[in-house]
Amino acid sequence: MGSVYVLFLIVLIHESYVEGLGGLTNVRTATPEVQAVADAIKPELESNTGAVFDKYVAVQYATQVVAGVNYFIKVDVGHDKYVHLRVFKSFEGELRLVRYKQGLKSADPLSYF
Repeated sequence: MGSVYVLFLIVLIHESYVEGLGGLTNVRTATPEVQAVADAIKPELESNTGAVFDKYVAVQYATQVVAGVNYFIKVDVGHDKYVHLRVFKSFEGELRLVRYKQGLKSADPLSYF
């Protein structure tokens, strides 16, 4: 597990140097790992918004290496509605919902916020 996490960090750091240290990576199709990050903060998001999301599918993401990793995630919550999340993951693996934007459409681009 530890070596996989170290390899993941090396890839993220490499992407950051290629695309500009501290900048966002290109937007990519969400992976199972990104879905797991989104799933982990879903209860907090539902509590903050007062909504219950029957559909909750991460469709795109970008990352930013800071003193950990910021995940910017576009989540399809059904009925042509999307939520954008910024989730911070510490190097120890702790997740924290930093910000979110709701009431978005599929065409709304995922970017820094």
